[in-house]
Amino acid sequence: MDAPVVAAPSPFRPAAPPEGRRPGGILGIFALGLALVIFIVDAFTPLEGAVAVLYVVVVLIAARAFQRNGVILTASGCLILTAVAYFLSHRLFDSDSALLRALVSLAAIAISTLLVLRNQSAARILAEQAELLELTHDPIFVRTPTDTVTFWNRAAEDLYGWRRDEVRGRNVHVLLRTAFPDGEAAIRDALMRNGRWEGELVQTVRSGARVVVESRWSLQRNADGQPLAVLETNTDITERKRAHAALAESERRYRTIFDTARVAILQQDWRQVKAVIDAVPRDSGMSLGTYFDDHPEVVRDLRRSVTIVDANAELRRLIGADTGAAAPQSLDAFLFEDEPTFVESLLALARGETFFEGETVIRSLSGERVPILFGITFPSHADGFECVLVFALDITERKQAQEALLALQSELAHTARVTTLGELTASIAHEVNQPLAAIVTNGEAALRWLKRSPPDLGEVSAAVTRVVASGTRAGEIVSRIRTFLAKAPPPRDWLDLREMIGEAVLLVEREMVRNDVRLVRDVAADVTPVHGDRVQLQQVLINLMVNAIQAMATVIGRPRLLIIRVAPDGTEHVRVTVADSGGGIAAEAVERIFQPFFTTKADGMGMGLAICRSIVEAHGGRLWIGGHDDRDDGPGAAFHFTIPMTAERGS
Repeated sequence: MDAPVVAAPSPFRPAAPPEGRRPGGILGIFALGLALVIFIVDAFTPLEGAVAVLYVVVVLIAARAFQRNGVILTASGCLILTAVAYFLSHRLFDSDSALLRALVSLAAIAISTLLVLRNQSAARILAEQAELLELTHDPIFVRTPTDTVTFWNRAAEDLYGWRRDEVRGRNVHVLLRTAFPDGEAAIRDALMRNGRWEGELVQTVRSGARVVVESRWSLQRNADGQPLAVLETNTDITERKRAHAALAESERRYRTIFDTARVAILQQDWRQVKAVIDAVPRDSGMSLGTYFDDHPEVVRDLRRSVTIVDANAELRRLIGADTGAAAPQSLDAFLFEDEPTFVESLLALARGETFFEGETVIRSLSGERVPILFGITFPSHADGFECVLVFALDITERKQAQEALLALQSELAHTARVTTLGELTASIAHEVNQPLAAIVTNGEAALRWLKRSPPDLGEVSAAVTRVVASGTRAGEIVSRIRTFLAKAPPPRDWLDLREMIGEAVLLVEREMVRNDVRLVRDVAADVTPVHGDRVQLQQVLINLMVNAIQAMATVIGRPRLLIIRVAPDGTEHVRVTVADSGGGIAAEAVERIFQPFFTTKADGMGMGLAICRSIVEAHGGRLWIGGHDDRDDGPGAAFHFTIPMTAERGS
């Protein structure tokens, strides 16, 4: 009887890994029982056939029940039982036919055992290979030439969402709704012609999402060359395609910005510069700046080594190059020999800075000087210096505007000096005018007293005394102005406000009499001396009093009152109020009343209140027009100023 042939499984039909079985399993017991039955029949029955050949069935059953050693042990037992049965029923050479049958049975058992062991080894190898297919991250499935699935690995389950028992026997490309970019017929023709195909496919997973896979097909043929199975391996490249599309879009946007920006952009290669700077010895105690100063040839070589990889249209316009012409290939072509910022950029690179900004002048293709503001972006890693971006902005118009501005500033400075001179002249005239008016008034009074018959020498003497006092005051004013021009601090003393107000009243007494103005003085008893310049503070009082008298010149039908109040304001200052009963100040004039050259009087110069505010603020106080809460009831205006007070006199 011929021994059965056990074929090795196809590599495209991976078997499941063999499961461990115990020898005492059901199949093992059945095999042992079958062997015992065959032995009894062969040894104790008169049958003359090759009954022992049936031990092959026992070996085949043992192959399902046992591993290699169990199969060998079972086969050995079958061989022994065959020999024992022969010797029990026959003598050694009793019958040639019986001996031949026994030898054939032994050969059949041995051959079957060898084939079974070989088949087990092939199955084990195939199972290990199938396990490797389960470990891979790429979906792998085996299908027939008609696309029916015969194998489906774990990665395919994870990607597509169907279990292997759900897809086995189904048309895989119908299930996945595969889209063939180049046409299905063309792909199958290439597979049949070459035995393999590679390309991209679009498939649909169980959730309905579309995925892009990089697919590889391998065709297995049988012995006659007919297609047997197709191994298909797919790699999910959906995210890679998205990333590539995003990268392409980013590159497109970058290129658009690069080409259309109104700022000149250059892409430069600084790899040689980086290598040279890293190689400069630093352990000699010499700074890198000193090294470059001592080796100008190194700086020149570094300038020549910086190559221009790309330049946009704005850079070409900046240097005067035609649209189609190539930009200079070296940075040295742009820079003048004495250009200083290149060394500064080298030092910035050596310090590890990632950005350097500077202002320089470059050379156009026609040799003209073009001022620019530029910025260099250095990469933070060493392998990125082949792409150093430089941004340059043409500042020619800005430079021209700066030069025009400097010229304008020079003109304005000259105008300011002329204006200051005019203001100073007006200030001197305003300050000296009051003492001079008092001198004229008292001189005229003295002349009138002298012309009397007889002359009133007492009044003349008093008038002349006032002339002398006014002249002295005019001299002090001029002296203060000279001190101011010399930037020397004015002399300050401790002042009694009662005495100072009395002196000021004497100087404007003539004006009060002429304009029928009645003075009301209210000085608090707890007012302490203040530290300041007598002439300046007295000038403030006189200006405010004269303004108040002049404001009441047109008042008819009510008393003309000049009110002076002095009292502490509760904040370590003394507040002085000068109020009148005139027509008041218009609301639109209040905001500008302290501005130089602003006046509400036809013959006024507009300097008095501006000077008063400057004097008060120089003494640490302030001057303002009182609101309704600060001024006296009734018509008119009220000016207030404060001066810091001190409880005790100090030196």
